[in-house]
Amino acid sequence: MTTPPYLSPGDKIGIISTAKRTEPHEIEAALTTLKSWGLEPVIGANAFNEYGFLAGTDAQRLADLQQMLDDSAIKAIFFTKGGYGTLRIIDAVDWTGFKQNPKWLVGYSDITLLHSHVHNFGIQTLHGVMLQGYPKSTPESTETIRKALFGESLAYEIPVEPENRAGEMVEGALVGGNLSMLYNIVGSESDSDMTGKILFIEDIDEYLYHYDRMLIALKRAGKFASLKAVIVGGMVDIKESTIPFGMTYQDITLQHFDCPVYFGFPSGHIADNRALILGSTIKITPDTETVKFEFV
Repeated sequence: MTTPPYLSPGDKIGIISTAKRTEPHEIEAALTTLKSWGLEPVIGANAFNEYGFLAGTDAQRLADLQQMLDDSAIKAIFFTKGGYGTLRIIDAVDWTGFKQNPKWLVGYSDITLLHSHVHNFGIQTLHGVMLQGYPKSTPESTETIRKALFGESLAYEIPVEPENRAGEMVEGALVGGNLSMLYNIVGSESDSDMTGKILFIEDIDEYLYHYDRMLIALKRAGKFASLKAVIVGGMVDIKESTIPFGMTYQDITLQHFDCPVYFGFPSGHIADNRALILGSTIKITPDTETVKFEFV
């Protein structure tokens, strides 16, 4: 996998909205943080547009994404908010310039689509907090974005969860993101290649039966056949339906994977949403009390 050039103070970064609409005040704190890193935010012309639920029409959101991808002066692209909408424009993007001059794409949730699509070009991306989430995020959430983008080492030591199915030390390329999005793109040009890799998943506001259905669909598509390990991040409001499903999300997860599974990783729709370098090699070292996750 190609690592995009790391950032340096003075670099310009693009700020765009490809999904849900965003108000300017929602990203003020994020802009202050980015400027404190010595970066120069360049806000897309349509970043604060409104078109119903979305941040402008498909054409407007596409125009901002395309402009930032093609502008060689822009060294990374940050997304303001997730929700839904990127899927509506992905097939119209021209990736020619981006493939010739890769840059970091920073976001999660709905941006899982872009992560997966870009990995098929052999380019790494950064799974991390959306700009509107900075005020409610832990200091570690934003600091780990900075460390990853500026080329500093990134490693986490997480307490062992009782539900873990631990294995030996393992390393492999990290892929994944939002489970609902991974499920939605199966069979498409953006589909994620999980062969021989380590999978990260997180999600929010799903019924337990639907969580089960998404994992089964991915499993039946052959996605889990050769995984080295699974890292489970925040699973927020994964809830019962009217008639109880009868299993926890941990039970369901363990049923569908034969490899080591590690729960409780601090990433996803949670306040402690730490950065993950998707496409990079991650080494997992389990111990009796902690599990270490280290990008190598």
